[in-house]
Amino acid sequence: MVNGEVELGEPEDLDHLHEIAQRAARLPADERVRYVRADRWIGYTRAAGALERLEELVEWPAKQRMPNLLLVGPTNNGKSMIIEKFRRGHLPASRPDAEQIPVLVVQMPSEPSVVRFYTALLAAMGAPLRPRRRIAELEQVALNLLRRVGVRVLVIDELHNVLAGRGDVRREFLNLLRFLGNELKIPLVGVGTREAYLAIRSDDQLENRFQPLVLPRWEPGGEACSLLASFAASFPLRRPSPIAAVEMAEYLLARSEGTIGELAALLTDAAVAAIESGEEAINRRTLLMATYSGPTERRRLFERELL
Repeated sequence: MVNGEVELGEPEDLDHLHEIAQRAARLPADERVRYVRADRWIGYTRAAGALERLEELVEWPAKQRMPNLLLVGPTNNGKSMIIEKFRRGHLPASRPDAEQIPVLVVQMPSEPSVVRFYTALLAAMGAPLRPRRRIAELEQVALNLLRRVGVRVLVIDELHNVLAGRGDVRREFLNLLRFLGNELKIPLVGVGTREAYLAIRSDDQLENRFQPLVLPRWEPGGEACSLLASFAASFPLRRPSPIAAVEMAEYLLARSEGTIGELAALLTDAAVAAIESGEEAINRRTLLMATYSGPTERRRLFERELL
């Protein structure tokens, strides 16, 4: 021990880690715990395919009928991380006349209405909001500003919230999607759960315009093992974590119920336990130490407390 830290050997002792994680593995325990708990991008085949498709849309030339994309998957299965990485690849840039925002991400209001959606659009572009504007005025201001800041792809997150509205409100919003695509001649990207697909499918014209790209729940296999190997190499643990095996994938995916967000939460807790216990690896022992509870277990605990 030196100043409370475990002595490390030569750099090759950390060859099981990515280069950035190797540097982090030399930090004190408390800094490594903060590093473990921070967001990180873990690439995998479907995510790479989604990003490739999104990049194609950015460069798509304007035409009468633009292609649209519907990114669909269970809650907490990586959709928002993909969209955030895409957005960060096209950050706003300052221009003499106006800030340019090539990729604009707006969240569908929890109670959908045209007024609330246009208001959310304006807020996402940093426009000053005036109360009690009429729909026609909001529409013109939003369209003019979308053109002025050069939006090339409009991403609508939580699109499944459209189903929360009454039938007439839902139809009005679906008409709005069609109108925006025709008027702006830019690709639209909807992001949401299976309910988002059902909402789009209820309109024949929109269903034909939106290509679905599904992020299903994870199943044990080669792709899952590759994902686990990427996780293991990204955590600053000083010993190799033997988690990239089919048997371990079966256990981890069963416990996290097959979504990448839950899997990341489980592995994060296990990595913290590995640092704090001195085990320095994610293994059966540190996985049992992890404070993580899966969605079903959390639900049961909550319902039990209500009784």
